[in-house]
Amino acid sequence: MPATYRYSRKLRLQHALEFQAVYAGKVRESRGPLTVFAIPNDLGHPRLGLSVGRKVGTAPKRNRVKRLLREAFRLMQHDLPRGYDLVINVRPHETAILADYQRMLSAAVVKLHAKWSGRGGSASGDTAGKPAG
Repeated sequence: MPATYRYSRKLRLQHALEFQAVYAGKVRESRGPLTVFAIPNDLGHPRLGLSVGRKVGTAPKRNRVKRLLREAFRLMQHDLPRGYDLVINVRPHETAILADYQRMLSAAVVKLHAKWSGRGGSASGDTAGKPAG
C-alpha cells in the first residue's frame, strides 16, 4: 500500500487535554525558534499540535508559520519515528523556508525519540526507513 501524504484529522491533536498530556510528559527539544514536546502514543503514527503565540507576529505571519509547519510535518510524517504526539511551540523569528522547518523538526523529533528510548518509553522503536541515531 503506497504511503499517503494527507494531513487528516487523525494526525492532529485537537483537544486541550491532548495538549496538556504532551506538556505533562516534560520531554522537549529546541531547534532554532521551535520547541518540540513529545510523548509516546499507541496509535502507530505521529500526531501534531501547534502553538503559535501573538509574539511571533501578526495574524498573517502566524498563519504562514503554521502552514509551513503543517506542510513540513505532512511531507515527513512517514520518515518520523512512529507513535508520538508532538506539540510545537514557536518563538518569534523571521519566517524561514519550508526546508529549514523540515530540518529543524526532523532533528528535534529524532532527538526526542532517543530521549524516550533511553527512558524505556512505550513508543514503537521503528521508523519508516530512517535510523533514529
